[in-house]
Amino acid sequence: VMKIYAPFAGIVHYFVDEGDPVETGMQLGTVETIKLEAPIMAPGPGIVAKVSFDDFSDVTGGDELLELEAKN
Repeated sequence: VMKIYAPFAGIVHYFVDEGDPVETGMQLGTVETIKLEAPIMAPGPGIVAKVSFDDFSDVTGGDELLELEAKN
């Protein structure tokens, strides 16, 4: 299982849903704050196992945003 965390506090916006297949380097969403926007990238191929927040939720730096499981 690969866990992906928020780089800083802001608003999370997802581009994927639970069950979606993803490839290495694919953008899974963003975390936005007033003057910053950080892409959330897939570190490896897998399946989105868990989306931890509702779309456009406030998150804190270090919050778990997603879990990816290895493709079978």
